[in-house]
Amino acid sequence: QVQPVESGGGLVQAGDSLRLSCTVSGRTFKNDVTGWFRQAPGKEREFVARINWKRTDTVYADFVKGRFTISADNAKNTVYLQMNNLKPEDTAVYYCAARGASGRYEDWGQGTQVTVSS
Repeated sequence: QVQPVESGGGLVQAGDSLRLSCTVSGRTFKNDVTGWFRQAPGKEREFVARINWKRTDTVYADFVKGRFTISADNAKNTVYLQMNNLKPEDTAVYYCAARGASGRYEDWGQGTQVTVSS
């Protein structure tokens, strides 16, 4: 069973940095992509970034380009999301998800709260 587990959230001030981690246990060759998503109160969940474990190519949402960096450590089965220059609008629960053979994100973590104060 594929199980992503996030960590690293917290309360920071605007302009600060945080690094989120997502360890994906049970990952197989079929789970070639892991993504980060976020959901703010009263809003729908939105895509943040994703990475391909094999090719390490990355995709970002426009609103995080230049501020967030996604990376992967294959040996640790862990994906990181380095978040710099955080803004209050980045406040949300951040979720990690593993994409399955279907092409959909099938396995989700429990989420980690990120709160950015102004």
